[in-house]
Amino acid sequence: MSAMDKELLWLGWTGLHMTPWKLIGLAGAGMFGARWVVQFVASRRARRPVIPRLFWYMSLAGSLMALSYFLFSSKQDAVGVLQNLLPAFTAAYSLFLDVRHGHEQKLAAHDSAAHPAR
Repeated sequence: MSAMDKELLWLGWTGLHMTPWKLIGLAGAGMFGARWVVQFVASRRARRPVIPRLFWYMSLAGSLMALSYFLFSSKQDAVGVLQNLLPAFTAAYSLFLDVRHGHEQKLAAHDSAAHPAR
């Protein structure tokens, strides 16, 4: 058994049986869930549906953390792998599109400032 699969004895007082991998998986699940709070706050401020870039960062990080738990812990759970693989891919692609779109907007703003309409 690897060190990552051994119970963390210092958490024994909680009554929970925690391993480092389980903490990573729980943190990933928490981050994946908390991204909805970020989206809610951004939409409430904008008064329209908004998905901020932080949403995609949290989606990707949360999915990868949960995916690593299911891949590398003693669980080796195929259901968990499939459940987190597609969201990780989707979040990575959406983040790529968001970053690229932001870069294109900066270039367009720079071009319009450099070449004002006559």
